[in-house]
Amino acid sequence: MAKKMDEIEGGVLSRFPPGSLTLTLTRAAIRMQHSTSWRIEKENPVEDLVVALEGCGHYMVDGAPLTLAAGEAMLLPRGTRFVGWNEGPGTYLGVAQHFTLSAHGAHDLIGQMELRRKVRLSRWDVLEPMIRHYRQSAPPASITLAQHHLFMVMLLSFIDDAFVGWRQDAAAPVEAGEGIDLAVMKAASRIAAAPLEDDIGARVVEDAPYNPDYFHRAFRERIGRTPRQYHEFCRIERAAHLLESGLAVGAAAAEVGYADPYYFSRCFKRVMGVSPRAHLRRVALSRDGQLMGLDEPEQEAALTGSRRDGG
Repeated sequence: MAKKMDEIEGGVLSRFPPGSLTLTLTRAAIRMQHSTSWRIEKENPVEDLVVALEGCGHYMVDGAPLTLAAGEAMLLPRGTRFVGWNEGPGTYLGVAQHFTLSAHGAHDLIGQMELRRKVRLSRWDVLEPMIRHYRQSAPPASITLAQHHLFMVMLLSFIDDAFVGWRQDAAAPVEAGEGIDLAVMKAASRIAAAPLEDDIGARVVEDAPYNPDYFHRAFRERIGRTPRQYHEFCRIERAAHLLESGLAVGAAAAEVGYADPYYFSRCFKRVMGVSPRAHLRRVALSRDGQLMGLDEPEQEAALTGSRRDGG
């Protein structure tokens, strides 16, 4: 069930407005096709995401040994010293991309996160053909719009698998104008990632490098809810997905921390605008295409199960 929830609810950066992120590919993609004679030793001034497609690469990263096999990806943060080679027996095939990722045009977002160095990509069956296409179609000396969008998918997939947490020691300077925007997005991301933690709404306010009252107001202005209200929204949102997966109302309520199913139903209606059962009717009708072609009053009647006179 946990895996399904992760797939439904979105990734680490899903709560960031798309316009707040700036991805820059600093050079054309590197089509890795290395024989046993290959050896490299360097460091890059930008981030470097490496994905293996065939064979196995051997690395020494900041003095620690690491291997990269098909289906695995590795992030080399800017300034990381590494050595790479191929011990064979076959060719080491993959793709590498140099990039930067910033939030609100001012903050190095990769530097704000604690990420595992290497991961096996969990959606490899979906990603492999896309990454092979990315590698094959990459122009030798330029960057296309399609490459940019495809790499964003690759990068977000890596971040979702590699993410450990937000680095508290990398908080944006309080005096930075855009710092409050980043701090709010990080707080919203933390709440969405842990909606079953009772005190998460209060803790993100306490952890923010701002006056609590100021941060509370800033959060509400940017998210449309207070941290406590947003926490409740995330819990109810998870409950809605559980209901859609087949859980009964009482079971879904208990799963997200509501002991009383009647109280849960009231909270659900306050947040979602409809009761849990009406939500399921809406989902079923929407999937069946039965809401298409109905005006808003007719949709409301269909969702509430009422009958319109003369209809």
